Amino acid sequence: MKYFSKKTRWKIILAIIGILIIAASLLYTNMLVNEFAKTERKNVKLWAKAVHRRIRLVKYTDSIFKQLRIAERQKVELLADVYRRLLSNNNSQDLNFYLKILDQNNNIPVILTDSSGKITGSRNLYPDEDTIEYLTGKLKESFSSYQPINIPFVNNKLYYKNSLFYNQLQNVLNDYVSTFMSEVTSNAASVPVIITDSTQQHILQYGNLNAMKMSNYSYAKHILDEMKSQHPPIEIDFSDMGKAYIFYKSSNLLTKMKWFPTIQILAIFFFIFIAYLVFSSSKKSEQNLVWVGMAKETAHQIGTPLSSILAWVELLKMDSNKLPEATDEITKDVKRLEIITERFSKIGSTPDLEEENLIKIIYDSIEYLKGRTPRKVSYEILWPRENEIILPLNAALFSWVLENLCKNAIDAMNGKGKITISLHDEEKQVSIDVSDTGKGIPASEQKTIFQPGFTTKKRGWGLGLSLAKRIIHEYHKGKIYVKHSSSQGTTFRIILKK
Repeated sequence: MKYFSKKTRWKIILAIIGILIIAASLLYTNMLVNEFAKTERKNVKLWAKAVHRRIRLVKYTDSIFKQLRIAERQKVELLADVYRRLLSNNNSQDLNFYLKILDQNNNIPVILTDSSGKITGSRNLYPDEDTIEYLTGKLKESFSSYQPINIPFVNNKLYYKNSLFYNQLQNVLNDYVSTFMSEVTSNAASVPVIITDSTQQHILQYGNLNAMKMSNYSYAKHILDEMKSQHPPIEIDFSDMGKAYIFYKSSNLLTKMKWFPTIQILAIFFFIFIAYLVFSSSKKSEQNLVWVGMAKETAHQIGTPLSSILAWVELLKMDSNKLPEATDEITKDVKRLEIITERFSKIGSTPDLEEENLIKIIYDSIEYLKGRTPRKVSYEILWPRENEIILPLNAALFSWVLENLCKNAIDAMNGKGKITISLHDEEKQVSIDVSDTGKGIPASEQKTIFQPGFTTKKRGWGLGLSLAKRIIHEYHKGKIYVKHSSSQGTTFRIILKK
C-alpha cells in the first residue's frame, strides 16, 4: 500500500507541475501576442498619420491647380477683351498694344469663331488643328471643357482649353495619386487594406489580400464588413476626385498569433495523451513480461532441486542401500529450496548485508552447480579456497547472480566448454571475472542484455541478467558489465566494494 500511495502522490505532483508549465507557457505566449498587437497598432497609427500627411500634400497640390485654372481663365478673359477691342477699334496705337498682348499668349490654346462657328483666328494649336476652318467634331469637343467667352458687339466667341503646362502638371498629379493609392495598399505595416469610394461599397483598390479570393464579390464584401467592424476607416478627400475611405484589419500574422495559445495547449494535451498511451502500454507490457519471467524463473529455480529429490526418491525405491548418500543429497536440495524461497522473498525489499566470506560463497555455489550441469562443462576457480575475502554481502542473492552467469555461459557454450572464475583483491574493492568459451555476445547487444525481457534464446524470458544487475547495483552498490566478448568467449565482471 505504501508503494501505491507514493505512486499516487507522485502522479499528483507531476500533474501540478505539468499544469504550472502549461499555464506559464500560455501566459508568456499571451504576453508576446499582446506586445505584438500593441506594436502593430502603433505601426498602423504611424501609417495612418503618414496617409493623412500625403492627403494634405495632395490637397495642397490640388489647390495650386485650382489657382492655375483661375489664372488661365482670367488670362483668357483678358484675351477675349483684347479681341473685342481689337475688332471694334481702328486706332493704330491701340492696335499695336493689343497685338502685343496677343503675342504674349504662347501657352493657352485659343480659337476665335464668328456666329456660324467659322474659325476666324487661333493660337497655340497643333498643325493638324490649324488647318480646320470650322469648330466642329473632335476639335469642338476638346474645346468644350470650359464655357466659351462671348465677345459683345462683334458676336464672336473665344474658345480655350487647358494649357500644355497645365496638362503636364495634371498628368504628374494623376501619377502621384495613383502611386499614393499603391503605397497605401502595400503599406509598411503589412496589414490587409481596402480602399473604397465615397459610398464605402465599391472597392477601388486593395493590398495584402489574396487576389484570387478578392475576385469573388461575396468574399470581398465579407472582408470589407469585417474591417468595418474592427477599425474606423481613414477618410481621404481628393477634392475634385471626391472622397475615398481606407479600411484595414489586423495582420494575418497577428491573427495567427492570437490562435497560437489555443493550438499550443491542444498540441500539448494531444502529446501528453499519446505519450500516456505509449508509456502506459509499454509499462503494462514490461510488467507482464516481468511477471511471466518471474514465474518462469521461480519454476526454473525450484525445478532443479525438485528434479534431484525425485530422482533420489526413485533410486531409493530401487536400492535401499543408497539411503545415507540419498539423505545427504536430498538435504542439500531441501536447503536449496530454502535458499530459493529466501531469494524471492528478498526481491522488492532491501536485503540485509552481512560480513561474509566471498571465497566460500563462490566455492559453495559452483560446488552445487557442478553436480547439476552437463558433464562436458568444467569449472575452474583461480583463487585458493582456504583464503578469505570478507565483504558486506547477502549470500543468497549473490550466489543467485553467479548461478545466472554460469547458466548463461552453459547456454552460450551449448553444454560443452569451460567456465573460469578469477578474483582481483584490491584495497577498496574486489573484482570477480566470470569467463566462458562460448560464442560471445555481439557489441550491439552488450548494453541491452541487462534490460528486462531481452533474450537471444528461443525459449528464454530475459530476466536472469536483469535480476543480476538489480542485485549487484541496487542491493550491493556495485557494478556488473561485459568486460570482454568475442567469438572465443565472454567475460562478465562484477565489482564489489569492501
